[in-house]
Amino acid sequence: MKKVYKSFREAVTEIKDGSTIMVGGFGLVGIPENLILALVESKVKHLTIISNNCGVDDWGLGLLLKNNQINKMIGSYVGENKEFERQVLSGELEVELIPQGTLAERIRAVGAGIPAFYTPAGVGTPIAEGQEVRSFEGRDYMLQTALKADFSLVRAAFGDRSGNLIYNKTARNFNPMMAAAGKRTTAEVEQFVEAEFLDPEQVHTPGIYVDGLIEGKQEKRIERLTVKQEA
Repeated sequence: MKKVYKSFREAVTEIKDGSTIMVGGFGLVGIPENLILALVESKVKHLTIISNNCGVDDWGLGLLLKNNQINKMIGSYVGENKEFERQVLSGELEVELIPQGTLAERIRAVGAGIPAFYTPAGVGTPIAEGQEVRSFEGRDYMLQTALKADFSLVRAAFGDRSGNLIYNKTARNFNPMMAAAGKRTTAEVEQFVEAEFLDPEQVHTPGIYVDGLIEGKQEKRIERLTVKQEA
């Protein structure tokens, strides 16, 4: 049985100033929003965040950014975040932008025990400056190291108390690979279920990768609402 936290605040108590944290989600889809809110309330600072993007101005990781708790952001997309833009241009925030596929593979590599790999993405661009480049079968590839994190915060639709997780459709995104990559992984689940409810063939993250869980309801905000226009 894994640790089951009684509150979201308790679930983030081990995260201290200067920690590196992987946070699941894509835009606002699949983000562990309650764990993020708990981090905001904890006031931990000097954080390095590894995530696809940094939320929006008033939700998700954007709240940590607005609270000046993030020193460095590692991701692939700036998103709809004006505060992100302001902090980058003012020099308040260090940013490492990575091609999205490379970001995913650098995260996945950690869980697979792979310290580094070669990729063609970024070769011949400023991203390759100072990087090792080798040629394989007549094509140049750039060496990329695996990304490591002290903590991974992920969100799942269902989870049992052994830590087995199932994600909901596109909310799966970066969550499974991040769950396997952090030194310590905490999962925010929408619903706890008994182990026999989970079909082993449908489990996306085995419990071996999860250290703690907490159940909680979520707002599930929409980043940009688009509706069909009437004729």
